Order: sequence, then structure tokens, then C-alpha cells
Amino acid sequence: MLELRHITKIYNPGTTTEHCLFKDFSLTVPDGQFVSIVGGNGSGKTSLLNLICGSIAADSGEICMDNQPITALREHQRCAVIGRVYQDSSAGTAPHLSVLENLSLADCKGQRFGLRRGIRKERIDDYRRELRSLDLGLEDKLDVPIGALSGGQRQAISLLMATMTPLRFLILDEHTAALDPKTADIMMALTDKVVREKKLTAMMVTHNLRYAVEYGDRLLMLDQGQVVLDRIGGEKTATTAESILSHFQTLSR
Repeated sequence: MLELRHITKIYNPGTTTEHCLFKDFSLTVPDGQFVSIVGGNGSGKTSLLNLICGSIAADSGEICMDNQPITALREHQRCAVIGRVYQDSSAGTAPHLSVLENLSLADCKGQRFGLRRGIRKERIDDYRRELRSLDLGLEDKLDVPIGALSGGQRQAISLLMATMTPLRFLILDEHTAALDPKTADIMMALTDKVVREKKLTAMMVTHNLRYAVEYGDRLLMLDQGQVVLDRIGGEKTATTAESILSHFQTLSR
């Protein structure tokens, strides 16, 4: 279980642009829940993910996993149990390295690096099998630089890399925003498959209201650092993109 307890986050404190985004903010995400998060620009969506991942620090409050505080852990330490897929696939991959080299790096996450070869030949067949499961023809492109692939292919590999080692939490930061509609649909289907098969707890920020209502077990809407809508289970299933848009329009008045 992931818990944010009484979090406060102030940007640019002591300046004329000081802004308190989160004030005494609390949120609990049970194990195995897939949460879709929507909200306008500046509502706190990405800041929430950054707080969880350790990319930014809270000014006060506590973040816990299974009642164990992780607030003091740095970002690279939290990566042991948290995988993240970004909007920009190059943020989660090394574009000039081959698909095989990228997968090998992801496969070694959390391990100590020495002078031994980074690519383990005995794992190549496993990589091909994982790539084949994406159904994008990538199993035959192990030697191709990732930067030479299409955006959808790169993002699918980013998802695979983020979930290659045992994880507890998957963070999806607008990971379909840079893709065309057809490719984004494929990416969302892959995401849902990975989350279900690996039994991950997932949090997905998206501007696509259709994805927000179609995928996941829970829907959150943020506004000015507060949860203004929280729908779970059957209540979420009954939610439509049109009703979410209506909430947006009400908030913007």
C-alpha cells in the first residue's frame, strides 16, 4: 500500500512567485489498484508523481510503502520498487544504444556494475520472447538503435524496461501523449495487459479522458493540489468522458 500523509509542497518559497501546491495532502492507494489521474495544467498531477518517485522533495509530511517511510530515500533508491514511463520515451531509454543494450541495462537495475560484459547471451532468447509479447515485430530488432524506432515502438520498449525487474509500483506520466491516436490505443492496451499480468499497483496521469474512464479501477481529478473527484469500482465504471469534461468546465468557471 502507498500512502501520502499530510504532504505540503511549496514552490519558490520566500520569493514573489511562491506557490503552495499541496497543503496537508493525503492519499492512500491500496495494492493492485490502477489509478487514472486527470486535472488541468498546474493541478498537481506530475508533481504528485514526482513526489512519489523522489524527483522532488516534500516540504513536510510523509510518504510510506507498506507503513514503511520512504520520504528520506533518494530517487535512485526508490527505483528498486518503482518503475516509471515518461511522455518522452528518450527519458527512459538510451537512444544511441541498441534495443538489446537497453534491455540489458534495464535487466541489471539495482545490481552492482563491474567490468564484466553487460549483455548476457543466455538472456537474449528471454528478451526476444518479451518483445514478441508486445506484438510489434520488435523481436527481430535487437541490434537496432532505439532512437531509430517509431515513437510507439520506443514507448512499448520503455514500458517493458520499466517493468522488467520485480516491481511494486508503476508510474505512467502521460506516456501516450506524444503518440498518434492509433498507436496510443495500442500502447494503452499493452499497458493494461502488463499491469494485470504483473499484478502491479499503477498510477497514470493522462489528458485523454477516454483512457481515464476506460482504464483502471479508480479515477482521481486534481485541482490546485486537491482531490476534487475520487471514483472507485462501479462508480468509476459508470463514469463517462462527458461527465468528466463537465467537471472540468465547472472548475474553470
